[in-house]
Amino acid sequence: MKQPIHTLEEIPSLLLDKQPKRRRVGILGGGFNPVHMGHLIIAEQVSAQLDLDEFYLMPSYQSPHVDKKETIDSHHRVEMLKLGIQDNPKLSLELTEVVRKGKSYTYDTMAYLTNMHPDTDYYFVIGGDMVEYLPKWHKIDELVQMIQFVGVNRLGSPKTTDYPLIWVDVPLIDISSSMIRQKIASNQSVKYFLPDNVLEYIHKKGLYQHDSKDNL
Repeated sequence: MKQPIHTLEEIPSLLLDKQPKRRRVGILGGGFNPVHMGHLIIAEQVSAQLDLDEFYLMPSYQSPHVDKKETIDSHHRVEMLKLGIQDNPKLSLELTEVVRKGKSYTYDTMAYLTNMHPDTDYYFVIGGDMVEYLPKWHKIDELVQMIQFVGVNRLGSPKTTDYPLIWVDVPLIDISSSMIRQKIASNQSVKYFLPDNVLEYIHKKGLYQHDSKDNL
């Protein structure tokens, strides 16, 4: 059978149909010191609601913020993340910042990732409480041209910004890594705040205890 002959007007649309589908990948960065249920719920909900192909949790090596947040060794944080996501095939780790070391500026990381993966559209997730700080981010004007910011609701955070941002409704769960660290150091229960296997790792390694060298 002869192949159909297409007109010049049809050719552009035919070529467009043959273009490879762009990957849609979400990223949630942070210290993950330790990873907890709030992080995992955000990752799952954003991934599902935006119909993303993959979602990466990206631990920082060192925060660039003025109010510097100390963290335990990145090795422990990565291991806990691996445990926390092991039952969800859609979640993965992005370790660029840990491997690079030094301060982790989002612009530098995303410039590297978009250059390495030009076929990927990145959806960078931030908490609603971070939205008002976007004007202070390193090279923010260039960054918003590179990625799509996604904001998740936080109690009391205004849903207004001059930057292009997609809002996603996520259940408000008032759990923080600092709360978990404080409770562990005080020998209080944190069951259901984080995955059981992550909690087992913390106890096994003696993390966040008053007498632990890794306690911060």
